[in-house]
Amino acid sequence: MELIKKNIHMNKLKCKSNLQVTFDDDFNVPDSKPDISKLIKSQGEIKFNDQKINNGKLYANGSLHFQVLYLSDETNRPIHSLSGQIPFDEVVNLNESCNHDTGTLKYEIEDLTASIINSRKLSVKALVRLSVAVEDLYDEESAVSVDAEPDVQSISKTIDVTNMAVNKKDSYRFRDEVVLPSGKSCISEVLYNNVELKNVDVRLLTDKFTAKGEISLFVLYIGEGEDSPMEYYEADLPFSSTIDCNGCSEDMTPDISLDIVGNNLSVKPDADGEERVLDLETILDVSIKIYEETQMQVLQDIYSPMREITPVYKEAKYENLLMRNNNRARISERIRLDEDSAKLLQICHGNGTVKIDDITPVDNGLEVEGVIDLSILYISSDDARPLQAIKSSVPFSQMIEIRDLKANSNYDVKSNLEQINIMMLDNTEVEVKASVVLNVIAFDCLTESFMVDFKENPLDLAGLQAMPGMVGYVVKSGDSLWKIAKSYHTTVDAIKDINDLESEAISVGDHLLIVKELDPSFG
Repeated sequence: MELIKKNIHMNKLKCKSNLQVTFDDDFNVPDSKPDISKLIKSQGEIKFNDQKINNGKLYANGSLHFQVLYLSDETNRPIHSLSGQIPFDEVVNLNESCNHDTGTLKYEIEDLTASIINSRKLSVKALVRLSVAVEDLYDEESAVSVDAEPDVQSISKTIDVTNMAVNKKDSYRFRDEVVLPSGKSCISEVLYNNVELKNVDVRLLTDKFTAKGEISLFVLYIGEGEDSPMEYYEADLPFSSTIDCNGCSEDMTPDISLDIVGNNLSVKPDADGEERVLDLETILDVSIKIYEETQMQVLQDIYSPMREITPVYKEAKYENLLMRNNNRARISERIRLDEDSAKLLQICHGNGTVKIDDITPVDNGLEVEGVIDLSILYISSDDARPLQAIKSSVPFSQMIEIRDLKANSNYDVKSNLEQINIMMLDNTEVEVKASVVLNVIAFDCLTESFMVDFKENPLDLAGLQAMPGMVGYVVKSGDSLWKIAKSYHTTVDAIKDINDLESEAISVGDHLLIVKELDPSFG
């Protein structure tokens, strides 16, 4: 006699932690740059060089790269920029069970501030949260059938399970060239650039998936010429790629995210030798999780009228997919300039970062609250301050409906800014309309006793012989033919045959005739 078993492939969070890192450093203005009069805008990103987990600790090495736009007192060319980096080596404490694992390390710049110490020195301070999660793939085993002699009776039930079909990481390199239109000046110096990922769409195929979207590029630069004009240019660069992914199919559920982890922008000459070609290379980190929803027959119980069989069970936890969906929160907000700000003449560029502050489970759903940290570059009417920036935080909240969400359900919400549109209302006020995409996946956490083994012993002949050979039985509440047959050492089919039953359906108060079955060799 042998149990036939099957595995449920699952993923669980092994450990997670976060660390708040403070950056504080001073930077001298290079000799080739003019004095700082006023700061316009600062931004930064974290670049990781190396990370490893050992003895329950994650060791992360990298640097904070920053860009600063500033005003000088030069009349012919007041706008300048400088950049730099602050290296770091940090240790994030994890559980000791996490050793030599591969974790997912992410960052969030909670605050980045540049301030003037003097006209030749700049102070850069930042608060960055490092978050690490270590996941573990594991299998839960259950008997699904039994290979045994005809006397062994078995009963199964069907459960809905969600298998982890694919769990891996990949990377994708995007490279494209953009030629400035004829109305734009040639590039003398790039002052500032911003690269964002937009409108990503993922479709599963057999053993591969397609990823489409746009890389949005904004460039602020100094043009060639006697007046050194300041100009800007932006473009949406479409991309489409097919990525190999063994084990996936169209009917599975994807949880795939793409994130920019690095980009390099350079200026190249065109066919005429003029600096008019922008060469952009972007590296995308691709996190791939793909789930397979299936029904699984699991062995619920076994017995034999001819011998003593005791099933051995193991309590196991597994997940069932509740929902995978994209929700959109639409935001509209008016922002007025401070009294001491230069008046608006033209909007150059706007970008934002979505930060989720709180996710609260409510009846049949999640309440998500957060903010969009906005930064808007604009050309002002003040010739002494021709370029200015607006910083503002716009709150949002969104109710995500998830039917059958329970207190112990697992869920994950990823956010990104899909669209942002900024319109001047007058020279002191702008209207911002934005769309935040909330990618939600939720699982029901279930517990089940899976049969994993059995024990077999000889029958208690004395006890069996003491039982009557034939008995009249009145069906009670909670009874089933299986329970009755097992208790009286017979089979479901035998009870159905003797009582002329066409199905296993019985009702409270039904009268049944039960005949004990026994191996003739025991007589």
